[in-house]
Amino acid sequence: MSIYKRDKTWWTDFSVNGQRFRESLDTTDWREAQRLEKEKISEAQQGKLVPSNQKFARLAFSEAADRYLENRKLELSTRSLKKERQLLVNPRRFFGAKALNRVDSENLLSYRESRAKNDLKPSYINMEMGVIRRVLKRARRWHILADEIRPLRERRNFGRALFPEEKANLLRIAAFRPEWQTAMHAAILALNTTMRGCEIKGLRWGDINMLDSSLTVRRSKTEAGVRVIPLNRDAMAVIIEIYNRARTFDGAELDNFVFPACENGKIDPTRSQQSWRTAWRNLTQAVECPVCGRLQNPAKTCCNNECKADIFKVKSSLAGLRFHDLRHHAITELAESQASDQTIMAIAGHVSHKMVAHYSHVRLAAKRAALNSLAGPRQANSDTDGGKGGNVTNHVTNGTNPQNASPYVVEKYGRPVRTRTADLYRVKVAL
Repeated sequence: MSIYKRDKTWWTDFSVNGQRFRESLDTTDWREAQRLEKEKISEAQQGKLVPSNQKFARLAFSEAADRYLENRKLELSTRSLKKERQLLVNPRRFFGAKALNRVDSENLLSYRESRAKNDLKPSYINMEMGVIRRVLKRARRWHILADEIRPLRERRNFGRALFPEEKANLLRIAAFRPEWQTAMHAAILALNTTMRGCEIKGLRWGDINMLDSSLTVRRSKTEAGVRVIPLNRDAMAVIIEIYNRARTFDGAELDNFVFPACENGKIDPTRSQQSWRTAWRNLTQAVECPVCGRLQNPAKTCCNNECKADIFKVKSSLAGLRFHDLRHHAITELAESQASDQTIMAIAGHVSHKMVAHYSHVRLAAKRAALNSLAGPRQANSDTDGGKGGNVTNHVTNGTNPQNASPYVVEKYGRPVRTRTADLYRVKVAL
C-alpha cells in the first residue's frame, strides 16, 4: 500500500486478495488523499472496485467490443443489437488485440482510409466510426481524439417520388413473376399507407381491424410511428388477398405475422420475413426488350432465341429505386392532395413539420400549378386590343378606380391619395 504523486495529484497503489488496484485520488491534499485511500481499500474489500488490470481501457479492442455488446443488450432492440454487432466486424479485424488506451487518431484515420479504398459509401463508414466512437466513449478515450476525427461528408439522398407512369410500371412488373408477389404486396401497402419496410415486416394479423378497414402500427422506428392508419380500397384488397393465402397454411392467427418467414420452401408464420431485397432488386432492374417486349434480367442480348436483340444499353426506369422511396412517394401524393400537415403527420408518423418537408417531394407540375394560381388575369396589349388595353403600368397608374381599388392603394394613413406611381411606391414602403 502506497500513496504517490503524479504531477500534482495523489494516487494510490495497493493490493487486496492478490488483485492490484491503482487509482487516482483526484486530490492535491495529503490528508484528503489518506482518507480517500482508506475508502478505496474498503470498496475493494467489498468487491465494489474493479482491479486496474481489468479496466475497460486496458482491454484489447476485440474483447472490449464483446463487453460493449453485452452491456448494450438491455438498451437496444434485437435488430439494433444485430446491426451494432455487424458494424464491429471489420473494426475487430483491423484493431485486433490493440488495447483501447493505445488507439490514437492515426489508427482511426488509417482504418477509415482502408475502408474508403474498398469503395464503401461515406454513410456506412460513418456508421462504423460511430460504433468505434461509442466503444471508446465507454473507455473514456473519445474526448481525447474527438477534435481530430470528423465525420465524412455524406451524399444527401432525399428519396424519390414516382411519376404516375412509373408507379403503374412498377406494379405491372412486380406482378409479372410469382417470386415477386411478396415484394408487390409490400409495395402496394407502402404506396397506400406510408408505412416503412420494418413496419410492414412487423405487422401481425391482430394489428388489422377488418371491420373498420384499419391497421395499427405498434412497433416503429420512432415513438411517433405508433399510430392507426385507415386502409383504402387498394390496401384492403391486398390485405384480403394475403389473408386468404395465409388461411391455406393456418397462418392467419392473431399472433401470426402478415408477412411470415419462408426458408427452403417452409413457411413459419410465427416469425416475420427478414427481407425481400433480392426480389426487389430483380424487379427494379428488369428490362424489356424493345423488339419482342420480353421482360428479363439485364444482359447483352435478348434471352428470346428468336429475337437476340441487343439490349446492353437498355436500362429500367426503376433502376436505383429503393423500397423506402415508396414511403416518400406516398407522402408526396398526400402533400399534393392538399392534406394538412397534421393529417400527414398522423398517417406517416412524423413528429415535426421539418420531417414532413423532408419527405414530401412535391413535383414540378404541382409547384407550377400552385405558382400559376398566384398570377393575375393576363393583360391585353395595344397590338391585340386596338389600343384599349395598355401595359400593366398604364393599367395601374391610369386606370385605377378609387371605388374598386384596394384600400391599401386608395388610403395612406387614413387619407385618400393619388394613384401616381410615386404615391404607390410610398404606400408600399409605409406598409
